[in-house]
Amino acid sequence: MALKAAIVPVTPFQQNCTLLFDETTKSGVVIDPGGDLNRIQEAITQVGMKVEGILLTHGHIDHAAGADELREKLGVKITGPHLADKFLLDGLEAQAKQFNFPGVRNVTPDRWLSEGDDVTVAGVPFQVLHCPGHSPGSVVFVNVDAGIAIVGDVLFQGSIGRTDFPYGDTQALITGVRSKLFPLGDDIVFICGHGPASTFGDERRTNPFVGENA
Repeated sequence: MALKAAIVPVTPFQQNCTLLFDETTKSGVVIDPGGDLNRIQEAITQVGMKVEGILLTHGHIDHAAGADELREKLGVKITGPHLADKFLLDGLEAQAKQFNFPGVRNVTPDRWLSEGDDVTVAGVPFQVLHCPGHSPGSVVFVNVDAGIAIVGDVLFQGSIGRTDFPYGDTQALITGVRSKLFPLGDDIVFICGHGPASTFGDERRTNPFVGENA
């Protein structure tokens, strides 16, 4: 499994849109295209990726605002997140007025995801874990054998996703990280929605919110 990730920072929130693809076949997916589609499409061209689909980790505007337009441009399908984020995806256009995001469309995925589902990236299966707290429908994509996880805004290097929204749930988020992510193995590298990557082991040992000394 020769999967490679290219990170494209997008939107004023500097969200990590991730291109995850097979180095040999160049088939892959776009994860969380939150905006700046010209920049995303330039990156796709630069790496030579053949886009087979779009994955969404959750429904916040900086992760999903460009998904519907990109689906139309590329002729692919959108997968994820969990149905519990439907209200966020239905409200993207309204959110856009608050944050002055141009050209935003509401999004209806072609497939909603649930705990235990699988998605494939260039033929490589990824397990879907439902990890609410930052948003009700946040999901994580993980392949233990490949040692990689895409966690959205569930977990960051040295931090966790915000839970101060009306629908946020700090305890659910902490419980999900500790019970679902950390047991998968210390060596798993995760790409998060903002900031640098890390490993589950580093966060288990040192993260002040979910680590063993928290």
